[in-house]
Amino acid sequence: RDFFMEAYSRDRYAELGLPREFVQDNVSLSGRGTLRGLHLQHPLGQGKLCSVLEGEVFDVAIDVRVGSPTFGKWDAVVLSLDNKRQFYVPPGYAHGFCVLSERALFSYKCTQFYSAPDEIGIVWNDPEIGIDWPTQSPTLSKKDQSSPALRDIPVDRLPRYE
Repeated sequence: RDFFMEAYSRDRYAELGLPREFVQDNVSLSGRGTLRGLHLQHPLGQGKLCSVLEGEVFDVAIDVRVGSPTFGKWDAVVLSLDNKRQFYVPPGYAHGFCVLSERALFSYKCTQFYSAPDEIGIVWNDPEIGIDWPTQSPTLSKKDQSSPALRDIPVDRLPRYE
């Protein structure tokens, strides 16, 4: 019978400190080597609860809150259907992922609606961030290929640490 999994429970997640309300769910399907990101929104910051419904991805979050003691630092986790893990990326963090399997169905719940004017992109291979991606030649969108380095984004465009 395969498996059953409770993917989200508002009260249980609230006990862990996650937001009580998500307003938008997104799903993307991508092939092996596709890298999506690094993206964030500001000032309409978007928290993301990420999971994989099929396949496997290397999922990354980078703290880009000006004044944060962990500014520019990143963390990553492998998400897959097999491990059933989830990864919460809070507002103020840039997010991206790279597909490790033949294809991946990636799902994320958002705390804020998408807002194109508030979207900020950071180049995936920013040498000052130094993410240890599982590929050096990913498939990228034109938008992601042309994103600036973090240091080239005006400080007043980035979220502040509070």
